[in-house]
Amino acid sequence: MDVLQQWSLDLIRALQTMSPALDGAMNLFSFFGRIEFYLIVLPLVYWTIDHRLGVRILLVLILTDFLGVACKLLFHQPRPYWIGGVQNLAEESSYGIPSTHASDSLAVWGYLSLRLNKAWLWVSAGLLVFLIGLSRLYLGVHFLHDVAFGWLIGAAVIWLFISGEARFGPWFGRLSPGGQIGLGFAASIALILVNQVLQAYLTGITDPPQWAQFALNAHPGSYAYTLGGALFGTVAGYILMRRAAAFENAAGWARKAGRFLVGIAGVLVIYFGLDWAFSLLAPDETPLGYFLRYARYAVVTFWVTFLAPWIFL
Repeated sequence: MDVLQQWSLDLIRALQTMSPALDGAMNLFSFFGRIEFYLIVLPLVYWTIDHRLGVRILLVLILTDFLGVACKLLFHQPRPYWIGGVQNLAEESSYGIPSTHASDSLAVWGYLSLRLNKAWLWVSAGLLVFLIGLSRLYLGVHFLHDVAFGWLIGAAVIWLFISGEARFGPWFGRLSPGGQIGLGFAASIALILVNQVLQAYLTGITDPPQWAQFALNAHPGSYAYTLGGALFGTVAGYILMRRAAAFENAAGWARKAGRFLVGIAGVLVIYFGLDWAFSLLAPDETPLGYFLRYARYAVVTFWVTFLAPWIFL
């Protein structure tokens, strides 16, 4: 690991010779790998292109992000700027390997490219995934092996999801709507329980003094509640949409634009409004804060998958 880290540090220093000229561009590419960006892109797919494809990509993102953060906790490795020798052009509080920017972007854009199978999309997606990974090196927040492992996780999730669709999909479809929603809730709780096991595993593990001060907030429990809430809201909303607000994706650019503007306004109001309101009630890393975070992300994805389509109709 030391050899890999040193080789990556040399590469990062070479990339950072182009700073500050490329700082803006690299921060933009890095933003394209953040959850906030996907909160804009995935509803666009769901509302205006294909809601069946959109809900699947959302589930792929949730699974990939969970596996990525879980691996961060398992390996608890530093980020480049934590051990010195490179500039920190961005700051992150979580552990390094793997890069969830890399894993999430490859899983989302890879799955979308596989399903739509358009040559222009393959080229664009490949370039975007590469630039997102490169930006994380340039900013000094990931080693090269962090990015490579992230891509490996993203590819594995695509394979697992496609394999699981063929085997799990027919069985899930035979369940009652209540059973499907109940299974979604159970799966969301399973994510939280796995996180509890990981947190227990990390108890007593001490990070090296050289970079321990950077990892003070690297054991968050809130991520599991974020993803658990998003999973439950997605499943419940999609099942209810099919029964009470079944819609076909809009034809014509005017109608697509109208749906997107109405829908994304709701996303932004709920996402930021609940963040502000809930912050007045409890900090994130508290039992009440965890519950409120679960509720916030469940409401956001429930809006995307059910309430917005109901309003469209």
